[in-house]
Amino acid sequence: MKVTYDAAAKINLMLDILARLDNGYHSLFMLMQSVDLYDTVSVETDDSGKISITSNEEGIPCDKRNIAYKAAEAFFGATGVKNPGVAIHLEKRIPFEAGMAGGSADGAAVIAALNDIFEINLTNAELCKIGLKVGADVPFCLTGGTCLAQNVGEILSPLPPLEDCYIVLAKPERGVSTKEAFAAFDTATNLRHLDTCAMLYAASQGDLYGICKHTKNVFEQLIEVPERVPIKSTLNRHGALAACMSGSGPTVYGIFDDESKAQSAASALKSLVKNIYITKPVKSGLVRKN
Repeated sequence: MKVTYDAAAKINLMLDILARLDNGYHSLFMLMQSVDLYDTVSVETDDSGKISITSNEEGIPCDKRNIAYKAAEAFFGATGVKNPGVAIHLEKRIPFEAGMAGGSADGAAVIAALNDIFEINLTNAELCKIGLKVGADVPFCLTGGTCLAQNVGEILSPLPPLEDCYIVLAKPERGVSTKEAFAAFDTATNLRHLDTCAMLYAASQGDLYGICKHTKNVFEQLIEVPERVPIKSTLNRHGALAACMSGSGPTVYGIFDDESKAQSAASALKSLVKNIYITKPVKSGLVRKN
């Protein structure tokens, strides 16, 4: 049996790190949003007894290092289902090491597909519990839409959908290690934390302009991305309601309430970065294709 999902990228409308926990993880406050830039993930059973991964993207590992592989292992471990053999194909469109949860989205799709294939009928909460073992963003990628994610990412509170808008994504060539980004937080001093209360109120009201007013990412104080300043300047010059880095970077996005302004900004960014996408917010992290 073969099941295929489209798995959505995400951006962080707000990201603050509240503290480093005793277990080494970090307590987070993240307002997260799915956008219509998708990887396509196909999962098919075979009789190999193994987990195999293929991809159109040569730059990603197709072994135990891949989140999709870890997700399959976590599913079999949590459910007790014997692995007859699964072949996973990742058709990558979401850039990796981009701060857009491309790997986590793939892992979420694998967990959802295996749940379908073996007809386990796990609830979303149970799927998210498995996903959390794989990565902090996986529970959100299983859920999607507009959510507040807290603690290490497992506490998800749905929020009103983001109003219709256009989100321009600009991905510099240089990737950013999430591990190194959090390590930078652990040694940082004089960090300015964000106005999480004002952002949560705006989001609870579905107020696009209020959300954009408070859109910020604490990692911008920790991670040096040389292209960030000119990208944000270009987005703002073309009428962005907000311009911010997503996740631990390096992707920078701009939110627009006018399509022509978004297109104009995207055209202007071509002199700065190669990977540019014009996206819109979506209400789900996963879309089953068959």
